[in-house]
Amino acid sequence: MTPVEAPRYPFTSSLTRKGQVTIPAHIRRMLGLSARDKVAFVVSAGKVQIAPAHSMVARTAGILKSEIPSLSPRDEKIQAEETMAQEADLKRA
Repeated sequence: MTPVEAPRYPFTSSLTRKGQVTIPAHIRRMLGLSARDKVAFVVSAGKVQIAPAHSMVARTAGILKSEIPSLSPRDEKIQAEETMAQEADLKRA
C-alpha cells in the first residue's frame, strides 16, 4: 500500500455516547486500516497516538527457529494435558 501524506490541518471527530470515535477516512488510508482492523492507543504526556494493532502471533511467527518439527494442534493439546497431569501428580506426592 502506498503511504498517504499527512495533511497539515487537524482532524476532529465527535465522541458518541458509547465512547466511539470515527477515524477520518484520510487517516484510515494513511494507516492502511480497513473495516474490522484492530487499532492500538498509546497514551503519553497527555496525548493519545493511534496505530494499527497487529497480532503478537502474526508479528512473531517464524522468528524462533528449531530443528524439532512442530506438533499438530491435536498432538500439542495431548502433550500439554499429559504434562499438566504429571505436574499435578508431582504436587500430590
